Amino acid sequence: MAFALASRKAASSVVCAAAKQTKAAKPAKVASKGIEFYGPDRVKWLGPYSAGSTPEYLTGEFPGDYGWDTSGLSADPATFQRYRELELIHARWALLGALGIVTPELLAKNGVSFGEPVWFKAGAQIFQEGGLNYLGNPSLIHAQSIIATLAFQVIVMGLAEGYRVNGGPAGEGLDPLYPGEAFDPLGLADDPDSFAELKVKEIKNGRLAMFSCFGFFVQAIVTGKGPIENLTEHLADPASQNAFSFATKFTPQ
Repeated sequence: MAFALASRKAASSVVCAAAKQTKAAKPAKVASKGIEFYGPDRVKWLGPYSAGSTPEYLTGEFPGDYGWDTSGLSADPATFQRYRELELIHARWALLGALGIVTPELLAKNGVSFGEPVWFKAGAQIFQEGGLNYLGNPSLIHAQSIIATLAFQVIVMGLAEGYRVNGGPAGEGLDPLYPGEAFDPLGLADDPDSFAELKVKEIKNGRLAMFSCFGFFVQAIVTGKGPIENLTEHLADPASQNAFSFATKFTPQ
């Protein structure tokens, strides 16, 4: 019996040792190189049916390039680079704009006091007596002059744009579109693979935000209401509160 127990123990030791060797020999997971987002093997706009539909000049060098350019806007490399810069800057503004449009309405519907939460009406408060309080709080930003506000925005935004284009004192020769070195306090560019993926996420979300802002503009013209109020009304009565009901009797508000 003692011999059987010893044999069983020895067999268990052999099995454990073999399992450890197998685990140690398991190949390490290879980090993604962004093949699905960049290069000739990236995902394209028609998926598996994209063969022959992608222009030769769209090589997948830029993030968010899915091989679609029916108008030939990107045929010239210099023009393509310039258009990408414009698209990315507008995308970032749209991301901020979309957030700024919906946030005051959401907060107002949840008990936060605002002078005017609807985005296209809020700016007019600066012409009222007492001026405009940012987020309804006079201790934050109390704007009383539209001329002073406009001048401040032109100066500050001009300095920021000049810094971006020229590199600035924090690092000459930096990428004018993406963070790096001193202009990267969050360390977003530390890992090249993660940074490449973040670029794709940014441009995809930015494109969606640009479409969203366009939709907000059209809603404001057609209904005279904010997007959250439009959504609330639609959810309460989808049959009558929708785009088709306004399309048949369109009168700008």
